[in-house]
Amino acid sequence: MKQQINYNNELSGKIALVTGGTKGAGQAIATRLKAAGATVVITARNKPDHPDTDLHFIAADLSQPEGAANVAKEILDKYGRLDILVNNLGSSTTPSGGFNALTDKDWESTLQSNLLAPVRMDREFLPQMINQKSGVIIHIASIQGILPLYDSTLPYAAAKAALRNYSKSLSNEVTPKGVRVLTVSPGWINTTASVAWLGEIARNANSTVEEAQQGVMQALGGIPYGRPAEPEEVAELVGFLVSPRANYLSGTEYVIDGGTVPTI
Repeated sequence: MKQQINYNNELSGKIALVTGGTKGAGQAIATRLKAAGATVVITARNKPDHPDTDLHFIAADLSQPEGAANVAKEILDKYGRLDILVNNLGSSTTPSGGFNALTDKDWESTLQSNLLAPVRMDREFLPQMINQKSGVIIHIASIQGILPLYDSTLPYAAAKAALRNYSKSLSNEVTPKGVRVLTVSPGWINTTASVAWLGEIARNANSTVEEAQQGVMQALGGIPYGRPAEPEEVAELVGFLVSPRANYLSGTEYVIDGGTVPTI
């Protein structure tokens, strides 16, 4: 007879880190892991606007090597280990206009935040996870890794494609040692930043926010579900993947995009 699993507090006793955990999907992921019983640490450059006293915040710039080292030291000194690492940090601040509008600085800053930051965080915590023969690493990539928008986010798309490749390769190395590695690739997410962005588009085009949203979805090739994802929907997927219920899953990418990517 199979043992029944109690999903309440299924992450009780686990120590989790969510990078970029003060806003958007990162904040939703941190809240979801906390609700499952985990002790959750979040990082960002700046403090959250509305701090959650149940989340341990560490100010850090993970695009720099010393930022990753300082976060790892504080967590390991305070808790002694890390069980769950969600590499959520990522951003795209480069100008539009295609390849010719981009400088070396644009490329370097994007690669630092979206590719090298998670690589550094993995390197800081993997030895300890391997030593305890358990751990879960989630890399938050993007559908732009396979569906790039060359005019506006070329470096970001290239970095996320590299992250997907790196994540798969890493899983092959460390899964036999007890550490699961997975990739989650969201499409467009309805965050506070994206709402503000839609407002700006609407003002510039003298249109409504609803029309601006339709225009963005058309630029993406359409979203069959008819809307962007909510941060909590992405968080729910991550919450499942880091749980004991997903214990046999490793080395796999999970796309959550409402059907945006038109190919298999």
